[in-house]
Amino acid sequence: MKHSKRYLEGLKKVDRRINYPLEDAVQKLKEVATAKFDESVEVSVRLGVDPRKADQMVRGTVILPHGTGKKVRVLVLTKGAKEKEAQDAGADYVGSDDLIAKIQGGWLDFDVVIATPDIMGQVGKLGKILGTRGLMPNPKTGTVTQEVGQAVKEAKAGKISFRVDKYGIINVAVGKKSFAPEQLKENIQTFMEMINRLKPTTAKGVYIKSVTLSSTMGPGIRLDKGAIVEAV
Repeated sequence: MKHSKRYLEGLKKVDRRINYPLEDAVQKLKEVATAKFDESVEVSVRLGVDPRKADQMVRGTVILPHGTGKKVRVLVLTKGAKEKEAQDAGADYVGSDDLIAKIQGGWLDFDVVIATPDIMGQVGKLGKILGTRGLMPNPKTGTVTQEVGQAVKEAKAGKISFRVDKYGIINVAVGKKSFAPEQLKENIQTFMEMINRLKPTTAKGVYIKSVTLSSTMGPGIRLDKGAIVEAV
């Protein structure tokens, strides 16, 4: 794989043998994130779990105290009185049959889908379209709910959903390069605290194997996972 000149320049500033304390890692990330756009900041956590086993599937949601820096477009699938509740809470798109048909036609200009339980029978037909993109509403992530107003507000405030992939890795966006160092630190610590809480009782050995911080165009920076775990 051929890397850009910018990536290789950034790589020279990162010692791959070191697990950086969180504060140092955030500072290092800001040094190497030199693209002209506001790069996203991502955390990658490798877990000691077997995702093929249902009782070791790590998934959840967390509200980042400073959001992700991304404007979140929220779609609510519902009918009746709940439509106004969703609109009043700031949903970008609200409807039912019309929007379901639009999605079946290939429309995907949204980031979060929330649905009320009464409409899930119809939403189910979107499984192949939304499921492969991680957008399918699910009660476990709070996106199938009667409390649509609250769900919309949380999504707009920076609530993120995550799940471990088949390799035992979770990747999430925790902010933007333009965030203050303290904001990035607090977002990362909040996310890691949730990962700790979700440790399956059946997981054996080391649970958090490694934590890596990176920007959209920059190299990975290994974090001192012990220091993060103690900090949270």
